[in-house]
Amino acid sequence: MVAVPDTVANGTVTRSDSAKNDPDELVAQIEHTRADLARTIDALADRVSPASNVRALRAKVMAQLTRPEVQAGAAAAGAVVIGLTVLSIWARRRRRR
Repeated sequence: MVAVPDTVANGTVTRSDSAKNDPDELVAQIEHTRADLARTIDALADRVSPASNVRALRAKVMAQLTRPEVQAGAAAAGAVVIGLTVLSIWARRRRRR
């Protein structure tokens, strides 16, 4: 019998006839497949986890807040809100007199 080398096609490994019949090789292949599936499931669970998504969003926001133009924009927006609040309070007090 001539041994056919292992080949990879479309993401699967084609084993030679002798490797297909070797129980130790089959066990090793099964364990390797289980480990791959476990890593894939962990990666998918991490992607859809709400806590993970919140952490990623928080990291993005914190990275943006360190930029000077964002800080200046936030300061300007805060100043507008404070100005409108003071103006609203002043207008109410003036109407009461």
